[in-house]
Amino acid sequence: MSSKVTFYIARHGKTILNTLGRVQGWSDSPLTEAGVEVAEFLGAGLRDIHFSSAFCSDLRRTKETINIILANQGQNDLKVIEKKELREVCFGSYESNHTHIMWKDAALYLHYTNSGDLLHDVFDVSKPVTYEQVVNTIKVLDEMNMAESFIEVESRTQKALFEIAESESKYNEDRNVLLVAHGMCIKFMLMNLGARELIKSDLGNASISKVIYENGEFYVETMGDMSYVERGRLL
Repeated sequence: MSSKVTFYIARHGKTILNTLGRVQGWSDSPLTEAGVEVAEFLGAGLRDIHFSSAFCSDLRRTKETINIILANQGQNDLKVIEKKELREVCFGSYESNHTHIMWKDAALYLHYTNSGDLLHDVFDVSKPVTYEQVVNTIKVLDEMNMAESFIEVESRTQKALFEIAESESKYNEDRNVLLVAHGMCIKFMLMNLGARELIKSDLGNASISKVIYENGEFYVETMGDMSYVERGRLL
């Protein structure tokens, strides 16, 4: 009988750059009070789950978030392993710029009159424009030649996910894994593993995307689930 690995993949809590409407890929900023609070609620909402291991990216906002989650969940002694591959998308010269400028530039390049229409279509699987096209457009527009393509982000994040899944599945028992990463990188990591049609909007801060790994296959059960936060808010 093969073991089952269940991933609880959380987006980090809200940060200062999130609040200011600034692009936050490899650039970083601390959690706001609201960001700390939502991570606390998430931790409380996860109290009935025992985690075998915990992972996050090497950026400050995910490290802060996972430590708050574990402190409120009851496993603050669990070792957290940082993995650079779980970083958010690098947006090159757009880093720390106003978010609306980056989306407007991408929209105009893709022949949209405004970013609102572009972002609406990205979440509609019946439309021809995709997240892949948008992030690849930002790479083209990046004057520093540092921005990442979709395939670059997908490759590094899936590599980390597969490595963790294989390592955890070697135990002769079912395992629960807490993983804290970033909104866009989570979507890119899971999109072609079955999440594409589950993505209806941006992932909320401290939302959970639940993924099962069993018999060498991934199954994406939920994306952007805020019920754990709501459960913790009521405790």
